[in-house]
Amino acid sequence: MGERIFKRHYGKLKFFINGEWVESKSKEFFEDTDPGTGEVIADVPIATDEEIEMAIEAAFEAFKTWKEIPFRDRAKLIHRLRAKFEQYHEELSRILSQDHGRAISDSRPTIDRCIENIEAAAGAMYSVYKGEHVDQLARGIDCYMIWEPVGVFLIITPGNIPMHAWSSFVPYALAAGCTVIVSPSWQCPVASDALFKVSEEVGFPKGVLNLIHIGKKYELNQRILLNPKISGLGFIGSSRVGKRLFELCGRLGKRASVNGNGKNFIVVAKDADINIAINSILRGCFGMSGQRCLGSDNVVVIGSIYHELKEKLLEAAKSMKVGYGLNEDTEMGPMTTIENKEKVERFIEKGIEEGAKLILDGRGLKVPGYERGYYLGPTIFDNVSLQMQIALEESFGPICNLIRAKSLDEAIEWINHATPYGHSACVITQSGKTARKFIRECEVGNVGVNVGIPQPYAFFPLGSKKESHFGIIKSRFDSIRLFLDPKTVTLRWE
Repeated sequence: MGERIFKRHYGKLKFFINGEWVESKSKEFFEDTDPGTGEVIADVPIATDEEIEMAIEAAFEAFKTWKEIPFRDRAKLIHRLRAKFEQYHEELSRILSQDHGRAISDSRPTIDRCIENIEAAAGAMYSVYKGEHVDQLARGIDCYMIWEPVGVFLIITPGNIPMHAWSSFVPYALAAGCTVIVSPSWQCPVASDALFKVSEEVGFPKGVLNLIHIGKKYELNQRILLNPKISGLGFIGSSRVGKRLFELCGRLGKRASVNGNGKNFIVVAKDADINIAINSILRGCFGMSGQRCLGSDNVVVIGSIYHELKEKLLEAAKSMKVGYGLNEDTEMGPMTTIENKEKVERFIEKGIEEGAKLILDGRGLKVPGYERGYYLGPTIFDNVSLQMQIALEESFGPICNLIRAKSLDEAIEWINHATPYGHSACVITQSGKTARKFIRECEVGNVGVNVGIPQPYAFFPLGSKKESHFGIIKSRFDSIRLFLDPKTVTLRWE
C-alpha cells in the first residue's frame, strides 16, 4: 500500500462494511477539504438507512464468531495492528496533517499516541482480561470471575483528534472481543478512511471493523444506538451532544463512555520559571491551532511576574511560524474547517465587545502560497476577567486569555467553580508545596505540573470530571471495562 494511501485527491470515499469497501448508493454527499489549501480532497457520501443496517448486521453477526476466537489468536492480531501502524507511521502522519491541518511535527507524535493505545490494549488483554479465582472459598466450593465481551459498539470520533480518538476505543474493543461501527466527524473523513485501510491489512475477520459516514446528519447516530443489536457507545466530542447521547444510552440500558468539552487553565505561580511558562503556554494555547482537548486558553498569572511574562509571551507568539501543516518548518497549521475558523473569529469579537484588550490579533493572516487556507494566528487577550464569557466558554482556537490572580487559592477557586467542566489544569511552579496543593485541590481529572498539556500515557485513563465526561468508564486504558462484562461462577465438587 505504501505512499498510495497519501494522495492529493481521494475521489469518492467508500464505506467499509463486512470486510469490503462498499460504494455507497447515497445521493447525499459532502466535500472534505484540505484546510491548508482550501482545496477539496474527497467527496464523502452520507450513509443511507440500508447501509447503516448493513453495518449493524455485519458487526452483530461478526461478534458471534469474533468473541470465540482463541485469546492468543486475537492477541496476535492486536500486535499485528501495532506493527501496521509502525509500518505506515509517516503516511498516516501526512494524511492527518493534510486532512486536519495540524503541523506535521504534531501529527507524528499523534501516531505515536495511537500506537501506545494499541500497546495498552494488548497489555489489558494480559492483565484485566484474565479474571480472578479463589480456590476453596468454602468447603468444597471454588469461585471465580471471568470477563465476557459485551457486543457491538458505536464509536463516534471528533474532528480535532480523528486518529487518537479512534485508538482510544477501537483497539480496546477488539482486544475485548467486541465489534465496532465507527462514525467519524465530517471534519476529517479522509483521516478515518486511512485508519481502516491500514487496519484492513491486519486480517481481522469480516464485520469486526465497520466504517460509515453520516456528515452532519447526527440523528443517524441516535438511530444506530436505538437498534437493539447495539450494546453501547464510545464518544469523544462536545458535551452538548455527548450528554444527549448519554441520556439516550441510559434510557436504553446501554453502556457509554462519553468525553466532552473543557475550559482548561494554565496557572503561572509567582515563583515560576518564565521560560518554562512561555513554552508551556505556547504549546498549551497554540499547539494544534488550539483545537486540542487538553489545550488551554485561560492563563492565570499570580503576582508581579505578570508584565514580564506578558511581554515575553507576546514576543514568542509573534515569532511562531504559521503555515501549511506538511511543511517541516511549520509550528502551527490552519483551523480544520472554515466553520471552525469563523467560530473562533466570533469568539475574538466577543472578547473585544466584553472589554478585553486584544494585544495580538491572529485574524486576517495570509500564508503566501496558501491564501485559500483557513489560517488564524496566535491571539492574545489582556485584562481578561472571570466575568467575561470568553473566560468561561471553550474557544477551541489559538487563543490565550491573560488573567491576573491574587493568589493560588483564587486560581484554584476559579478552576473548580467558574465553569461546569473538569477536564484539565496545569501549574507552572518551582515549589513542591505549591504543586502538591494544586494537585490535591483542583477538581479536574488531568493535572499538569510544569507542562502545558497534561497528556497521560495510554495505559492511564483520560480522567476528566464533571461535564467534561459522562459515565463511570473513561477512555483509553479504562475503556477495556466498557467492552467487558464480569461473570462469576461458583463451583461445588464433593
